[in-house]
Amino acid sequence: MAKEKILTGVSGEYFVAAELSKRGYVASITLRNTRGIDILVSNSEASLTVGIQVKTNTGNRKSWILNKKAENYSEKNLFYVFVNLKSTNERPDYYIVPSEDVANRIKIVHNRWLSTPGKRGQQHRDNPMRIFSDKDDKYFEKWELLGL
Repeated sequence: MAKEKILTGVSGEYFVAAELSKRGYVASITLRNTRGIDILVSNSEASLTVGIQVKTNTGNRKSWILNKKAENYSEKNLFYVFVNLKSTNERPDYYIVPSEDVANRIKIVHNRWLSTPGKRGQQHRDNPMRIFSDKDDKYFEKWELLGL
């Protein structure tokens, strides 16, 4: 299971780097010890650069699990690309989201969850898990948000 999860994450990073390259950007996958940035991408003139954090899932879910740290991890030139790997023969779906939007949305959603009673009426317990979702496709294929 853990090995499959790692391979899914690595696959997402390579798919994003390939998609960025296909669109004319220079994409470099970072080493594993680069905190919070999976891909550095710049325009072809190398005059603008942004960092990308990639989160990948499988199936047709439009939601991804994040850590509580993401609530406070936002920078002007930092973006998330959420990847939905579908079947082997299908192109993945990409959701491009500014890190500030991710931080704000997961705070709101988590606080709403905490204030909503559980299935048996009990109060939810706080935990470090956060969920980002884009069920209305607001960020679907929004590569232009990178500003490159």
